[in-house]
Amino acid sequence: MHNWFDLTGKTALVTGGGGVLGSAMARALADHGAHVVLLGRTREKVERAAALIRERSGAASWVQGDVTEADSMNMALAAVGDVHILVNAAGTIIPEAMTSADRSLFELSLPAMRQVMDVNWMGTVIPSLLVARQFAVRGQGVIINVASMSSFRPVTRNVAYSASKAALLNFTQWLAVHMAQHYSPNIRVNAIAPGFFLTEINRSLLVEPTGGRLTARGEAIIAHTPMGRFGDPDELGGATVFLASDASKFITGAVIPVDGGHLAFSGV
Repeated sequence: MHNWFDLTGKTALVTGGGGVLGSAMARALADHGAHVVLLGRTREKVERAAALIRERSGAASWVQGDVTEADSMNMALAAVGDVHILVNAAGTIIPEAMTSADRSLFELSLPAMRQVMDVNWMGTVIPSLLVARQFAVRGQGVIINVASMSSFRPVTRNVAYSASKAALLNFTQWLAVHMAQHYSPNIRVNAIAPGFFLTEINRSLLVEPTGGRLTARGEAIIAHTPMGRFGDPDELGGATVFLASDASKFITGAVIPVDGGHLAFSGV
């Protein structure tokens, strides 16, 4: 019987692999037989994430690289070799690119906004185009992008992040069509749109620094999530393995919300 979810013999490159969501997605891929390579700018983070995967008997290694720099990514890819699955999980949120009670629209930092767009948007485009060269030669491959709830509707205050994630979803759909029509229908490009998960880059926005109580923003998110909680990073694993495997071999240009019902809820 064919195991639709078996990833044995596949190499999966996970950008942002030292982060909360990226490392969780990498663990799931390793659990299903893939050799995962975690890429990040900070050696300590990706090295530790790879070690944790190996501790649970998974195959994992790491490589340093900057997703916003083509030269850096080319060097990283030269070290990795063949890639069969690319997961673009690198991303950032910068407070100076957000409005707040203390920062009006007219006080937003343009350099910070450019940095958010550079990491979240170009930091997906650059790895995708470089790895897609391999896929075009081989005639097959999988790209999984990490979208967001703000890919569909802008999130209040978070102007640069929302714009970057909307662009990322549009790029996912464009690239899916282009690769299938011009190179091979066996090259698939899809996205996962996480709902609200507590990570190192958003915790201060959702949880008070002392006492662990939710901020007003955190309470509003839970109130608009029918399942009534934040997501657990490991809950991204099922969708990741599904999109990486033969179980989704006729799916491209799709986005799967993993959001506890947040996208479907009108608030009423």
